[in-house]
Amino acid sequence: MTYDYHEPETVAEALDLMARHGEDAHLVAGATAFTLLWRQGLLRPGHVIGLRRIVGLGGITATDKELVIGATATHREIERSADVARHCPALTRTFASVATVRIRNQATLGGNLAHADPAQDPPPMLMALGAEVVAASAAGERTIALDDLFVDVFTTSLRSDEVLTAIRVPALAPGTHATYLKFLPQTADDYATVSVAATMRFTDDGEVADVRVALGACGPTPVRARSVEDALAGAVPDAARIADAAARVDADIAPFDDVRGSAGYKRDMARVWTERALLSLVEGRA
Repeated sequence: MTYDYHEPETVAEALDLMARHGEDAHLVAGATAFTLLWRQGLLRPGHVIGLRRIVGLGGITATDKELVIGATATHREIERSADVARHCPALTRTFASVATVRIRNQATLGGNLAHADPAQDPPPMLMALGAEVVAASAAGERTIALDDLFVDVFTTSLRSDEVLTAIRVPALAPGTHATYLKFLPQTADDYATVSVAATMRFTDDGEVADVRVALGACGPTPVRARSVEDALAGAVPDAARIADAAARVDADIAPFDDVRGSAGYKRDMARVWTERALLSLVEGRA
């Protein structure tokens, strides 16, 4: 089965094509996910709209207030960006852990987020960093917090008339530590069985002033572990307190059986790896 391929040069042209072809249109950037779905017969659009020629959707810029990553920036570009490394080294490590270099050279961040695979690496880290996406439509732009972007497996809150154009990551408050850990029992280029991203900031008295924890591969969407966060807020985190908080992750996740483990196994690993992530933040503070 064939499709018509379009390469608009502006967001406005892309939006016009989407309006013209409606449900028969599909957006691609790196097309890594699209290619797999199309070959398996799971996706059969009549019109494919490629976004890579739209210059305004690429690039990475940084200010003292935020990091802005264009939707068509590739994982490899983000991994190698000095601006990203200065903003948050854990974000660099997150993108470096995605699949293989060949995939990272092609796959884009905007495509990753719009695809909404719950096992992918960037979403939990970006959620822990308080990121938001920018979506454009003929009516204008709106921002969507990463916490609110993912609705279900392969489903987001983006409207059918919107294009994801950028990802904004606010500057970290001074003294904030961040980490990303993924459990890979098989090969290094596989999806994680469980992944955990976390950020933590301390007061001068050693109390937790702010903490954010997010997990991937633990349900139909990446998820904030708010029960864990609540258990640590205002606490002076020692090993026992962290173990207790990590055990509460069970209330925040809804894993299902798949080829990387049973739901029960993932629950156990979510607790173990959440505890490891939190301990690394406490032990690594200056």
